[in-house]
Amino acid sequence: MANYFNQNTLVYLNGHFVKAADAKMDFFSQSLHYGYSVFEGIRSYKTVDGTTKIFKPVEHYNRLEQSATTINMPYHWKTDELIQITDELLAMNQLGDAYIRPVVYAPANMTFSVNTESFLIIQAWEMSPFLGEKLLRVRTSSFQRPNPGAFHLQAKAAGHYVNSILASQEAKANGFDEALLLDMQGNVAEAPGANIFIEKNGKLFTPPAGHILPGITRATVLELARAMDIPVEETHFVVQDIYEADAAFYCGTAAEVIGFESLDNHSLNLRWEDSESRKIQQAYKKLVINQPIEVNEMQ
Repeated sequence: MANYFNQNTLVYLNGHFVKAADAKMDFFSQSLHYGYSVFEGIRSYKTVDGTTKIFKPVEHYNRLEQSATTINMPYHWKTDELIQITDELLAMNQLGDAYIRPVVYAPANMTFSVNTESFLIIQAWEMSPFLGEKLLRVRTSSFQRPNPGAFHLQAKAAGHYVNSILASQEAKANGFDEALLLDMQGNVAEAPGANIFIEKNGKLFTPPAGHILPGITRATVLELARAMDIPVEETHFVVQDIYEADAAFYCGTAAEVIGFESLDNHSLNLRWEDSESRKIQQAYKKLVINQPIEVNEMQ
């Protein structure tokens, strides 16, 4: 199992920096029993000038607040305050390239009544790209993305990720690297923890909001594609469209940008190295470390 902390690791817990080994929560918490909490996945990077930069911290902490309020969790923290705390936490733990996990969780409450308080922990640790760095062998999952009529899917709520765990475990048990989830209409939705883009004839396509969590990395890819004059369209598509695509990739804070080798053992039409998607991957890697993107890369 992964080792996320040692005897010196600090976390931020409810107003104080404490040792991770000493951090405690109430085992009667509504979050533990019902998955009623919200969280963010954030990355920091050691930039080309040697400083540490949190990537898009405002967007992440604003979404944390939106997730909490969407599912009726009390939220009283300010984004600029949390960014400052996170910078301090990274410095205290001597982390540069790091994954940061803030969680807003509930008090002890075995009923489904609205809480009057909530709690916050921020953790950070070193983590490689979540899906590795090799092209992915992906399997269409037998599990569907949850119905947006049943959940607020735009909230990054912990309970939603049971679906993600089941799908990912199923794929890996069958010899694949990751799963692909469809929505209730049979359209492609997303990965268990990332968004998807496909490429056909030099144009990118990605599912629209509705059955997906529209990720911050997804928004970054859209920005990069437009800056690089790569056409992009938010539209529904099906598994067959991926079988016939030139390239495909997942993107997310944890996964970063990672290409497909195949879907359901159907290889993609282009070599990854020859795709527009590969250019997006390279530009993203430079963006997060403040490395200039050359003019010819933006054309």
